Amino acid sequence: MAQDDFDLASLATYLHLTPQKVAKLADRGKLPGRKVAGQWRFSQAEIHHWLEHRIGISDEEELVHVEGVLRRSAGCDEPEEVCIAERLPVEGVAVPLAARTRNSVITSMIDLAAGTGWLWDPPKMAEAVRSREAMYPTALENGVALLHARRPMASILEQGFVVLGITPTGIPFGGSRGVLTDVFFLLCSEDEREHLRTLARLSRLIGADDFLDRLRCAEAATEAHGLIATAEEELFG
Repeated sequence: MAQDDFDLASLATYLHLTPQKVAKLADRGKLPGRKVAGQWRFSQAEIHHWLEHRIGISDEEELVHVEGVLRRSAGCDEPEEVCIAERLPVEGVAVPLAARTRNSVITSMIDLAAGTGWLWDPPKMAEAVRSREAMYPTALENGVALLHARRPMASILEQGFVVLGITPTGIPFGGSRGVLTDVFFLLCSEDEREHLRTLARLSRLIGADDFLDRLRCAEAATEAHGLIATAEEELFG
């Protein structure tokens, strides 16, 4: 078995499902996998992309379940909760973000990330983000885009973190139904599990009642950061 593959038993353990349930999902084409000598094999990268897609279309109850799966799979009894406010430095918030086009948003968000001192190769990250957006836009129907590279890029990061930019008006960013985008998060992660846990927590946060309305009204970076910290405390304790 390739080093990056799950077999049926290990994927069942990772997803906290029974092997029978995993086999049924795979047989029905609900999980990305292939059979080798009659046995199911699942690429870790493909499973992580499947989870990423599942996070993107999940409601609050499903997101709670996904977060629990990822937390339990972290390899310790009580892994720390992901906290967006802790991963988002105030200097990584731009209100407003001075960008008016899709390309300038990506450039500005990478510059914002580089300004933290934690991103060592901005051109490489910019190329990776543009490649991911070309493959499948990260813009959502609520006017938010969750920018990220297709794969974590630990070699160019001092640590995992998030940055946030809010443009004065919405711009076309590839969202469905012509929805304009004005809130941009860039996720810089060191590994797949960290990325998925951050994505799940952020998805729950932006789905909370009135959160985006309040965030869009923020007039300064410190205010936006404070709103996120307060909302997390209210939602997750």
